[in-house]
Amino acid sequence: MSLASAQKAWEPYLQQYAAAQTPEAKMQALDSVLSLSFRKDTDVFIKHSFVFIELAEQVGDYEGMAKKAMNLAYPLNASNKPEECVALIDRVLQYSDQIDNTFLRGGLYLKRGGGYFRIDQKKAVEDYTLAIENFGPKDSLYVADAYLFRGQANTNLGDFVNASADYDMASRYFENLGDYQYMLFAKQGNITMFSMNGFLETAQLERAELIEKIKELGFYSNLSNEYYNQAVDDRKIGDFASAQTELLQAVKYLDSAQNKISSYFAIHGLLATQYAERGNMEKADYHLGLLEDLRTKNSTDLITESHYHATKTTILKYKGQLKEALVFAEMRLKDAKALGNQEQIINALQDLYELNEAMGNTAISLDYHKRYHRKKDLLFDSQKTNLMLYYQSLYESEKKEREIQAQTANIELLEKDNLAFKRWLVFTGIAGVLICGIVYLIFLQRGLKDKQNMQHKFSQKLLLSQEEERKRISKDLHDGLGQNLLLIKNSLTMAGDDHNKNMVGEAIDEVRAISQALHPFQLQELGLTKAIENMVVQIDRNSTLFISAEIDNIDKFFDKEDSLNIYRIIQESFNNVLKHSGAEATKIKIKKDEAQVKISIQDNGKGFNVSEKLRDLKCMGLKTLKERVRSLKGVLRITSKTETGTELQFTFPV
Repeated sequence: MSLASAQKAWEPYLQQYAAAQTPEAKMQALDSVLSLSFRKDTDVFIKHSFVFIELAEQVGDYEGMAKKAMNLAYPLNASNKPEECVALIDRVLQYSDQIDNTFLRGGLYLKRGGGYFRIDQKKAVEDYTLAIENFGPKDSLYVADAYLFRGQANTNLGDFVNASADYDMASRYFENLGDYQYMLFAKQGNITMFSMNGFLETAQLERAELIEKIKELGFYSNLSNEYYNQAVDDRKIGDFASAQTELLQAVKYLDSAQNKISSYFAIHGLLATQYAERGNMEKADYHLGLLEDLRTKNSTDLITESHYHATKTTILKYKGQLKEALVFAEMRLKDAKALGNQEQIINALQDLYELNEAMGNTAISLDYHKRYHRKKDLLFDSQKTNLMLYYQSLYESEKKEREIQAQTANIELLEKDNLAFKRWLVFTGIAGVLICGIVYLIFLQRGLKDKQNMQHKFSQKLLLSQEEERKRISKDLHDGLGQNLLLIKNSLTMAGDDHNKNMVGEAIDEVRAISQALHPFQLQELGLTKAIENMVVQIDRNSTLFISAEIDNIDKFFDKEDSLNIYRIIQESFNNVLKHSGAEATKIKIKKDEAQVKISIQDNGKGFNVSEKLRDLKCMGLKTLKERVRSLKGVLRITSKTETGTELQFTFPV
């Protein structure tokens, strides 16, 4: 039906409304107007919904008032009027104690949460919680929605553990209800949360499985967003070629996307950014033009505007139009703050300090630079806390599951023992005791093994987190403090202050040394073998220790992560020699064959009692070495005698 014919359809009812003498008659006419204008003429629907709600309030029809307010919430939010949505629901909720229908009571909080979602994430979480509490047993579908939306709000707030629990609960509800498309939405939210908290490998693996499941179920409207999210994660790890492939896949499924306009801005905005970064301004302008054309034809909300301002900032920056780029960067920061998106706030602050620096606004640039690093550190600390909470939660869940399994097994055994007791009293009693003892030992052994595996997994994640933090601090020292010291040195050189210039130069050398110790960038640039050789040379130059070395080339035997672990093992071994051995000389040998790599580090120091050191809780150096060796499936052998020196022998399969 065309818009003109639709207007003709509700015109007679508007005339009835005008002629009606009582509020009830007016409401009856307006009900027909709203039914016919719903999703056909938004302005007519919004205008007459407010009139209906006012009349319902006058006559005390609070349930009718609630129904129309819930229907009105969506077009208000879609028209970027979340404040009006919140105010409307507040008006209805003052009569909540007179609304018995659980669907309406819970639905009002659900809709107000949708309004708050765009302006205040914490209040959105509170409202979704109230919705869950107010819905009844027959409202399972809407309870599932509330869990899903609360998970999204908790994700934006950085509440990792609660968000994960909400998504899992929503997924179970939707699966039980047979709503597999929304079950996939819940899984999608969980994956997005993993991505935001730095679990990129986990997010990418689970998203690849989800994409295959979406194709299998035929829910192609979900694919566009999944490929876009995969592209975002690819960019985080620096794989821009894969990101380009994923974005082009996202474009293929864009026409079937559910939130087409929002997806359109996100995907074409990121494509424009990709092309601008590669210097292909013609294609960058093409994709930006698509956004600007869509923007003139459709109403936009805060999310779509955020994508547009981010894209515009990037393209203007790469074109050298810094003043214009600065305006859009400030708009981008305002958008990010309104949405409460911490990653976008950090990106906007980075744009602002880089643009101001390029324009020579040193003081302003420095202020934004400080704010950028402060926000980045807060986000990093939050991610690190979430990592610990996640594994703690995982450990507790597995612990409870094991306890339940043990209790179930004991109950089954008691039932069997009881039946057996009635048949063969003495024989079964003895057999029962033996069985219980065996089962107890099996469960005890399994529990110990599970605990050891969990501790090992936790240790590995802790080492990985430690390496990431070292890398971040190293980069910040080099790019932040190092660059600032270099600027000071240049200024002193120009001023002719040689004394202070030399002092600053020494500080720069020290910062570089600390940065190198924290994260060996030579490992990436030169390979494992050269990095080890350089380490040996540096220790030989900067200590009284005499070092002899026989090092085979082992670059091809280990991947990036394993190479870093090998480097850290050798570094920690030399640190122990320097700090504790009192040695005058040491020898390192690295030999390879087809099956394994052997590393030996031997010193002529004072030695130590190996078993005592391994039992010493304060001796973390050897325990860290053992954990790293275990992660590489290697073997560590320590030979040490008092006053005769120590030899560490590492064997790694290849």
